[in-house]
Amino acid sequence: MGTYVLAYDIGTTGVKTSLFCVEKQITPVASAQQGYQLYILENGGAEQDADEWWEAMCTTTREVLHRSGIDKEQIKGISFCSQMQGLILVDRKGVPVRRPMSYMDQRAEEEIREGIAYGIQIAGANICKLIPSLLITGAVSCSVKDPIWKYKWIEKHEPEHFAKAYKWLDVKEYLISRCTGEFVMTEDSAYSTLLYDSRKGREGWSKTLCKMFDIKMDLLPKVIKSTDLAGDITLQAAKELGLKEGTPVFGGGGDATLIGVGAGCVKTGDTHIYSGTSGWVSTIVDKQMVDTNAMIAAIVGAQTGKFNYFAEMETAGKCLEWVKNHLCLDEIGIYLEKHDICESQETIYTSLYDYMSEVISRVGPGAGGVIFTPWLHGNRCPFEDSDAGGMFFNIRLETGKTEMLRAVIEGVCYHLCWMLECQDHKTKTSDTIRFCGGGALSDVSSQILADITGRRIEVVANPQNVGAVGAAAIVGVGLGLMKDIEEIAGFIPAQKVFEPNPATRKQYAKNYRVFKQLHKANAANFKIMNN
Repeated sequence: MGTYVLAYDIGTTGVKTSLFCVEKQITPVASAQQGYQLYILENGGAEQDADEWWEAMCTTTREVLHRSGIDKEQIKGISFCSQMQGLILVDRKGVPVRRPMSYMDQRAEEEIREGIAYGIQIAGANICKLIPSLLITGAVSCSVKDPIWKYKWIEKHEPEHFAKAYKWLDVKEYLISRCTGEFVMTEDSAYSTLLYDSRKGREGWSKTLCKMFDIKMDLLPKVIKSTDLAGDITLQAAKELGLKEGTPVFGGGGDATLIGVGAGCVKTGDTHIYSGTSGWVSTIVDKQMVDTNAMIAAIVGAQTGKFNYFAEMETAGKCLEWVKNHLCLDEIGIYLEKHDICESQETIYTSLYDYMSEVISRVGPGAGGVIFTPWLHGNRCPFEDSDAGGMFFNIRLETGKTEMLRAVIEGVCYHLCWMLECQDHKTKTSDTIRFCGGGALSDVSSQILADITGRRIEVVANPQNVGAVGAAAIVGVGLGLMKDIEEIAGFIPAQKVFEPNPATRKQYAKNYRVFKQLHKANAANFKIMNN
């Protein structure tokens, strides 16, 4: 008989709680999901409510246990796959001193200018701060969305809240604290603050960087490995979750860490592409590297001695949600009834992609010459520009909604291809790529990605749930059911394979060439319009 574990996939718009049976493979048993809000503010802020996270976690846990018929006594461990680079400052009781700041928050433009974007610069960073950062972390905090600048924004603009802060946590670390009462941070979360010394033999919070950026080191929690025991569920948390007091809680990892693990990409050189709310390209490397011009860095992952060379775009699947709300639901009415994206994200994906498969395939590659830029909340890689926006380029009289819808999918894929191309400047990405996230539910999107990148694309079963599979694997290793994380690769075969179609290459190559020029040609205009 297998071992039952719970995995919490803490996304930007909702939590999906999954029960797995770990034996010779990781088998899904039951799942439930519940949404919560992302609060976008006029000043560039993006915030969430910590109580909404916890309420969703408690509700879905009880629902999963009810659906599965599994008794709480049978749950041997829990863990998390979570959004990263949030900022939650909590007091001594673990209560947030203010609403958590999302990774999407970009209000700290003044703080980043004062903190690093001044004087003699390379890639937007003061050279005197760039060099120590690169030496210690292999990266540099030169994005307005990096946690350091969120911290500095609160310190400057909300001193009454800052004065109450006891510990600096990320999203899953807050939930671990609420479960166990312990203040910890996994290595990958610690690294994402860009205050963590990742050099071999020196792993830990960097006194040098904290002094350089004027960060209070006593706010930084104890650092643990992803597979370490973070603590046991307290009596109060057990009552609210419907779990047994003392159930082990393991560190887990960020989405950028565990989605690749759950997709079966665990060996050096493996590349996966993710398209969910955000999107990224990640390749496993065995040494740290950075491309400051393209905003790509090798970040600490769940596996000791391996790093994820990581390139991120802010809005991928979020662009499809925009399509659903403004091109499909409002005017076309393609659904029998409307559903809130947070209420039933999986249903929305399926319905939208069913529609895409039927309609978009009628439009030829290149979307009739229309190009969409997927920068609906600014962009990070391969250029950092919080003012960048989305646009449809080259609309003509004959352009219809189907061309525009296909252009959105192609635009996301063009940008993913651009980041893949940038990664190849520093390392060898794999010829076969695992595609995961909600975007991989669509055969149309998967084929378009294969055609635009010219790579063989593989999709695993339930690609939207690979983060939860990665979290379940972490529990398995923590409980001693698996020797190490690499063992998971053999248990995750490809379910579908998409080969690039040479016939589409010429059209896509032309559009892709123009796509890469659109930001440079419009950067000044974006700045005028969005300031």
